[in-house]
Amino acid sequence: MKFLKTLFTSDHEKELNELREAVARHQRIFHGSHGYGYFDWDLMARRMDWSGGYWRYLGYTDEDVDYISVSTNYYDYIHPDDVDKVREAVGRMLKKPGPGEVTYRTRRKKGGYIWSEIRADSVRDKNGWVLYISGIAFDVTKQKQTEQALLISEARHARIIQSSNDGIWEWSAEHGGFHFSNRCWEHLGYTDHDDVVNQGIDRIQAWRRRMHPEDGIAFDKALAAHIRGEAPFDVEYRIRGKDEKWRWIRARGQMTFNEKGEPLRMSGTNMDITELKLAEERVLKAKEVAEKANKAKSEFLSSMSHELRTPLNAILGFAQLIEMDASVSPSLQESAAEIRAAGEHLLQLVGDVLDLAKIEAGKLVLAMEILRPVDLIKECITLVKAQAESRGVQLCLQTNDLADRTVSGDKVRLRQVFLNLIGNAIKYNREQGKVVITCCIADDHYFRVNIEDTGRGIAKERHSEVFQPFNRLGAELGSIEGSGVGLVITKQLVCHMGGRIDFTSEEGVGSQFWVDLPLCAEATTGVALESPSNTAVAAGDESLFQLSVSGQKKVLYIEDNVSNQRLVARLLARYPNLHLDLAVDALRGLYLARTNKPHLILMDINLPGMDGYEALAVLKADPNTRDIPVVALSANAMAQDIDRGRSAGFSYYLTKPLNLQQLMDVMNILLEEEESPVS
Repeated sequence: MKFLKTLFTSDHEKELNELREAVARHQRIFHGSHGYGYFDWDLMARRMDWSGGYWRYLGYTDEDVDYISVSTNYYDYIHPDDVDKVREAVGRMLKKPGPGEVTYRTRRKKGGYIWSEIRADSVRDKNGWVLYISGIAFDVTKQKQTEQALLISEARHARIIQSSNDGIWEWSAEHGGFHFSNRCWEHLGYTDHDDVVNQGIDRIQAWRRRMHPEDGIAFDKALAAHIRGEAPFDVEYRIRGKDEKWRWIRARGQMTFNEKGEPLRMSGTNMDITELKLAEERVLKAKEVAEKANKAKSEFLSSMSHELRTPLNAILGFAQLIEMDASVSPSLQESAAEIRAAGEHLLQLVGDVLDLAKIEAGKLVLAMEILRPVDLIKECITLVKAQAESRGVQLCLQTNDLADRTVSGDKVRLRQVFLNLIGNAIKYNREQGKVVITCCIADDHYFRVNIEDTGRGIAKERHSEVFQPFNRLGAELGSIEGSGVGLVITKQLVCHMGGRIDFTSEEGVGSQFWVDLPLCAEATTGVALESPSNTAVAAGDESLFQLSVSGQKKVLYIEDNVSNQRLVARLLARYPNLHLDLAVDALRGLYLARTNKPHLILMDINLPGMDGYEALAVLKADPNTRDIPVVALSANAMAQDIDRGRSAGFSYYLTKPLNLQQLMDVMNILLEEEESPVS
């Protein structure tokens, strides 16, 4: 009896040990499969037994699990949107033997859901009725989030591609062919039903056959460079559309390689840039038309300037001769002064229009240097003093101890700015009015010149028109002369020199115009003017037009205009020691230069047959004439004309209409250097 009891105890313990081992093995398998719990659902008892910590993982207690284990309560912990899906999965297992699975959201105790995946199988009785459904629960939240992110990303990319109107393509070494999206063919006007699209693996050949031959070569070069890693693949090419018209495509792509560095796959996009290219062509054509128009305008202005300056040369020149001639009557001198004043006004109008044209064309060249603004203002006051006195306008300069402060600017252009502003303040002032010019420092970085007048002022509603070209704000109806471009040029000049300009004005009270110029640290002034003096002619002043050289001097003047010949002949006839030879063309002039060997040659540029530049080149190439100084007297007064003249080798380039005192200054300089005859 004792033996049987011992034998029974041993067998029982053995079975318990085997059971424990089986449970441990199943637990290891369960944890190795990353499950969070397993269950056994007794359908007859309507209860689900959970093991493995699944509900503890979701934050629930053992008491909660007792409630959840009632199968009818379990559905309360499933996301409402997923309940029907779970019921359908259970129904399938009840109807059909075999394993099944379902994924749904399970509620956490503290809120929120995780994604659970249930893998289960059923146990049936001999009649096929399901007694138990048993399985394992997995947390697949991360997997679901990844899937959703992928779906969102794919949808985003699809929307982007759809909205961008780009076609996509891909080449695969593994499959040995190209894939073109429908949009690629739509760019060419085709649909899926067109034969050229439905050529299967020959689509790439169909595509290449339609590419422009020249662009196909560029395409291959760009692809080869990309494969070698030298550049990104980004190429534009032409391709013939269904309507046989050229379309422009911009292709961009990226090649991927295997571990051996061999091309594996290339993906990219096609963008239809036909409209962009057509727009570029229209812009280029418009630019070409604008450049031609601008060139034509420049040529017209240059021609107009030349044609106006040529007669003005005679008008102003002879007026100067009459004014300085003490032997003529005062009334004749007064008449000559009126002629000169009118001619100078016309010359100023021509100069203003040309300046505006140069600024608009971006051809204004400034010679920047260090300047003392106060010195320039004083020069300008001297020049306009007579104009102010004639109208009884008082000029007052307040330098505020800033006479030594310097700015950077173009001396000639800055003088033009001050002359225009001070001249306007006098011209548009009232009789017996006042102009106050004040210097001060503005914003610690600018030298400010403020010009205040007591004139008529400008109506507030017309302030916006002040700097408009050819707009004189109604002054064109009065007796005051002007072109309406002076302030426009002034503003442009100030801005080109890095300055600022503005104004305030009150109708019936007066106006204040101010100019700000960037201060310089240097205290030295700029380089002196290169050109000789430009002194105005005073009636009956015999001290002007003096010749400071002694001895007999020969001057050759090459000029085809008779009036200009007479003017220079009348001027030089005053000097007995000067002998003048005249030539009406360059060939005659070259002959006289070689045979008479003059000390100085004056020469026009626009000569018949051979122009002045060609004649100068011949003179400089001849050992007998190359040392003779040559002065250009030309009506070609554009900046490029003057620059060309200086570069060509003229000793001086003087523009018509001539300032006779300036011409005499040049002759004194050059003839003093030629005291001995040319050998």
